[in-house]
Amino acid sequence: MKILITGASQGIGLACAKKYIEMGHEVIGFDVKEAGFSAPSYSHMIANINGDLPEIGGINVLINNAGIQEGPLVIDTNLKATIKVTEKYAFQDDIHSVLFMASSSASNGAEFPEYAASKGGVVTYMKNTALRLARYGATSNSISAGGVYTPLNVHIMDDPDLMKKCHDETLLNKWASAEEIADLSYYLTNINKSMTGQDLLIDNGEQLKSNFIW
Repeated sequence: MKILITGASQGIGLACAKKYIEMGHEVIGFDVKEAGFSAPSYSHMIANINGDLPEIGGINVLINNAGIQEGPLVIDTNLKATIKVTEKYAFQDDIHSVLFMASSSASNGAEFPEYAASKGGVVTYMKNTALRLARYGATSNSISAGGVYTPLNVHIMDDPDLMKKCHDETLLNKWASAEEIADLSYYLTNINKSMTGQDLLIDNGEQLKSNFIW
């Protein structure tokens, strides 16, 4: 299959690119940065999803991973540009599945206001995409991850006190790895045939954690 991954240079996007190549697929990566690795079946394009998008036909799997946490372009990048990418590449006869990287913030409203709002919009748009992809027999789902060990969170990972506080907020006392998210992504896009329009919360039990007081 031909796989398109946005935000492919590091973190979850890079882990996904490596996973799909490992499984024998052709992968195209978009990012504003240079490629994080090279492989015969990998093509990297310097592309800003807020700008002009290249013409690419025959995409089978689209993974909308690119995004930012802060700044004036959060809504434009995380939501509007994600919609633009999906509208350009997903709605055609070769499409098999679309996956969106949302966030646990989409359901609990935590983190930065614009970030939470953008990811909530991504989940709703994912459901709209599922409705419209059904005619192609294709699926659309999203992953709402909590803490993930990626370069985006290195300022926390390098601070033992902050890292402990974050771990303590979860039931399982840990975060997810980018490789774990990539494995789940592969299942959702290439193995799953019947689940569509669903958002999966992967947060090590952070939202569930509570203290029962009687």
